[in-house]
Amino acid sequence: MAEQGSILKEETVRDASPTYSAGVCIATAEGVPLGYKRTEVGVIPEDWDVVSIGELAKTYSGGTPSTNRPEYYGGDIPWITSSDLNHRTISEPEGRITRLGLEKSSAKLVEPGTLVVALYGATAGVSAITHVQAAINQAVLAIVTKNASAKFLLNMLSFKKNEYVEKLTQGGQPNLSGALVRSIKVPAPSEEEQCAIATALSDADALIASLDRLIAKKRAIKQAAMQQLLTGQTRLPGFTDEWGTERLGEIADIRSGGTPSTAMPAFWNGDVPWCTPTDITELGGRKYLSGTERTISHAGLRASSAESMPSGSIIMTTRATIGECAINTVPMTTNQGFKNLIPSSCDAEFLYYLMTTKKAQLIQLCGGSTFLEIGKKSLLAFEVALPQSHQEQQAIATVLSDMDSEVEALEHRRYKARQLKQGMMQQLLTGRVRLVEPEVENVREASA
Repeated sequence: MAEQGSILKEETVRDASPTYSAGVCIATAEGVPLGYKRTEVGVIPEDWDVVSIGELAKTYSGGTPSTNRPEYYGGDIPWITSSDLNHRTISEPEGRITRLGLEKSSAKLVEPGTLVVALYGATAGVSAITHVQAAINQAVLAIVTKNASAKFLLNMLSFKKNEYVEKLTQGGQPNLSGALVRSIKVPAPSEEEQCAIATALSDADALIASLDRLIAKKRAIKQAAMQQLLTGQTRLPGFTDEWGTERLGEIADIRSGGTPSTAMPAFWNGDVPWCTPTDITELGGRKYLSGTERTISHAGLRASSAESMPSGSIIMTTRATIGECAINTVPMTTNQGFKNLIPSSCDAEFLYYLMTTKKAQLIQLCGGSTFLEIGKKSLLAFEVALPQSHQEQQAIATVLSDMDSEVEALEHRRYKARQLKQGMMQQLLTGRVRLVEPEVENVREASA
């Protein structure tokens, strides 16, 4: 049902998007389309106004109960800090304060549906709408709209966040204030059009959220399948042979990495891919590695302890970051933070999935006081249980690979949905595309 719902929501947004048509724009001598005007916030429709947030809403920030008074914390009042504004909606703030903590501090309550904005630091300008009654601290500003849609302002502030923060804070770490936020000028259509814009963008948000939930569900299902299939607790149909235990050195050739001298320019920027742990972590859990940020030359390869890994090997981090894996699709080298596996009597895809489940055990092998590192000797002796049949290894890898493909397809759909949302914001929040018929008489009078 979740999949059907997400598909229907996606089709609704996709099918509706062509109706967001601004029609034919005839430019004036100043380069401004007929029916539009140039303002301090850009070119907007003639029937839109430019107003400050202070004209549309009242604002206030909160406070923090004394952290030396334990009786002020752990109560039943949700307490919003700037870290809770990472998502566009707030349903479950992490913090809780007591009624006494609220009364004895400058913390203030906000009602459900209130727009809140982070004021300080890295999150400055990030905004969200709370779905619960909650208290806010001094780093959060509540914006209580009077004659505007809170959801419209949320989208406008999100769309223009970087521009506003850069303009209003000069140098150092960004710090906003209630006065600065109230001074922000925004284009303002009628409340009817604000609500129409907010609804269209909320539909796009709902699609993205539904895909987020579906991806999380599919990942959880895959994790459960790995736990069952890679331990032999669940067997695929047609396979009944006993599993065996093998040392890693018996089923794979283990090779190390190395770094050519950085003092020798001739060793670098060649045509040999050279993998660092960053290349692996940036995959975000995806299986295949087809390129690296840095490369070395063949001279650099010969002059260092780096070893060339044939395609289809398991590239695995074994220093500081432990047990992050990928399968290289092209021959490549790695730095010394890797121990790489070339399968000899084991299916490569099966071994990849198996090793991704062994991080905790691999960490137990680590030595070194400065940073964690697995020695080659320990890895050679590391024992794993696996099917003796290559056919069963391949069958298990195929099931898990199909699950990966399903998640990747959903992630691609989510990427497209986010791009669609960004395009909709660009069109709707500037008035280039109208969802409500403009007030023709007002436009004619303004143009006259």
